[in-house]
Amino acid sequence: MTHVQSSGTEQAWAALGGDPALLGRIGFGGPTGVLPARLPVLELARSTVAVCSLAAAELAARRTRGGSGPVPQVRIDDGAVGTAFLSERHLRIDGRAPTTFAPLSRFWRTADGWVRTHANYPHHRARLLTAFGLPDDAGVDTVAAVLAERRSVEIEETVYTAGGLAVALRTPEEWAAHEQGAAIAARPLLTLERTEGPGPVTPRRLSPLSGSPLLPAAGLRVLDLTRVLAGPVATRTLALLGADVLRIDAPQLPESQDAHSDTGFGKRSVSLDLRDRAGRATFEELLAGADVLVTGYRPGALEAYGLTPEALAARRPGLVLAQVSAWGRYGPWHERRGFDSLVQVATGIAALEGNAGAPGALPAQALDHGTGYLLAAGVLRALSGQHDDGGSRLLRLALGQTAHWLCNGLPEQSADGVAETYDPEKYLGITAGAMGRLRYALPPVSFAGGPADWSRPPGLLGADSPVWGVTAAATAGTR
Repeated sequence: MTHVQSSGTEQAWAALGGDPALLGRIGFGGPTGVLPARLPVLELARSTVAVCSLAAAELAARRTRGGSGPVPQVRIDDGAVGTAFLSERHLRIDGRAPTTFAPLSRFWRTADGWVRTHANYPHHRARLLTAFGLPDDAGVDTVAAVLAERRSVEIEETVYTAGGLAVALRTPEEWAAHEQGAAIAARPLLTLERTEGPGPVTPRRLSPLSGSPLLPAAGLRVLDLTRVLAGPVATRTLALLGADVLRIDAPQLPESQDAHSDTGFGKRSVSLDLRDRAGRATFEELLAGADVLVTGYRPGALEAYGLTPEALAARRPGLVLAQVSAWGRYGPWHERRGFDSLVQVATGIAALEGNAGAPGALPAQALDHGTGYLLAAGVLRALSGQHDDGGSRLLRLALGQTAHWLCNGLPEQSADGVAETYDPEKYLGITAGAMGRLRYALPPVSFAGGPADWSRPPGLLGADSPVWGVTAAATAGTR
């Protein structure tokens, strides 16, 4: 592969506080024609995977040869990146394509434009219908007739007031003038900060790595309190790199097994109710043994259980807390729920990618996937920082920030691949899972000596025991 400078990669690596000299370790290649769009989606995708791979290689170097060895070379294949960014679409379960969007998750014409709703979960569907006094069995035609008579922003506010999800289509200019858009524009792509607890600040020396492949996150325990899709992509990546990842879901919140069959590789999954005394006690035991806590619920939801950065730094000194949200933890929308599809609509992406007055969409849920790889990269960089000088770390990202970067910060993507036909089949794997035979996208994160695949297929949601265990990551192959 030839080395190609990518200013998108440089921007992301700088945001992560990385040493710019290490950027020379990255090489890019692969087929052209991947993730075509008006916006530089491929540049976003390759940049986020590149910095994640480099952060993994950097941590691996700290854990080998007494930390004096060179950082392994990173190899980024655009074909692997593009396939991974469409992992949920490439997934097949015994030949069946998973269900992605429900009938009421779609664009709707309104009296003055367009609005998009998200109603994949039953409770979100119920709240959407309740917002307009519609019966539980209301279908697309009934909802369309009601929304066609209302203004987009009115629909947005009515549905959010009812606890549902709807966003009015905005142009980039309209979003820039919006208070939430202005708040996002004034902030960096991500923040990675040191937080201090009551204990002494000492370097946290991670044990040396041994064997093959190089697994920079081996021996680390990650609590995964995330849902579709950015957070699970991040923790799936940490599992690839050797971490013991334990996903926790609340039994009262429905979740898709199909989605877990895509993002659950390398993880174990448990069901715990934090409202219950026994469930909370079990969670506290797990937290006491965790090195990393990744959260993806809307801001305020987990803070009610005392999971604030300040409290966690005091209770679990040395913890890396990584938080991802839709809109950020500031501005008037800071407590709103959100998904990739809705962020695209609010921030002007859907308007830019549309045709003939109708809204469009990116070729992948690139905000989710890109933010997920940045989230994993931030965790890895935090662990490298702790290895050097100790302390707790707080990492924060938002889909809205990634959207702003895509629209305003990334350069036009370059055609630096080779002239070959993009064939996603070469980037897919086959394995036997709890739900049957799985066809899945292979991981795009790649560095010399690193893992080529996950150590275990996804299991059933909530089927594992709530205890820390030893992963079988050492059985993974190398590239």
